[in-house]
Amino acid sequence: MIGLVPAETLVDYIGQDLGSSDWFKVNQERINQFADATLDHQFIHVDSEKATPLFGSTIAHGFLSLSLIPHLTAQAVLAPENLKHVFNYGLDKVRFINPVNVGSKVRTHSKLLSVDDKGDGRYLTKTEVIMEIEGVDKPAYVAETLSMFIT
Repeated sequence: MIGLVPAETLVDYIGQDLGSSDWFKVNQERINQFADATLDHQFIHVDSEKATPLFGSTIAHGFLSLSLIPHLTAQAVLAPENLKHVFNYGLDKVRFINPVNVGSKVRTHSKLLSVDDKGDGRYLTKTEVIMEIEGVDKPAYVAETLSMFIT
């Protein structure tokens, strides 16, 4: 975690590792709640009997794993001093590489890719976020997130 830095120095951190989050356990209750919230009750997420032959257990929705980015990346943050607000500006690229089995522990690892000074105290950053799965070689996903910082 780098923390707060003068806004004009954000570009100095391009290419730098921002750190990793703590491990976070993905349980069936969370998967079921996400299925209810999104109306996505596909059996691979909610039916252990049917999912086990395919994946060894039920698996988290890819978008559930992706939705953990704000919580997990808050533990490894780089932001400008005098920050008034930050908001999700979108994603440039997402690749789901490996399923997250129920009971798995995941964490994110972040690296700053770019900073665009939009003027008027606004800074658009692009960050690579990789979700690792404890004990698994390949990550759950690699995403490029966009954040707008307002100072």
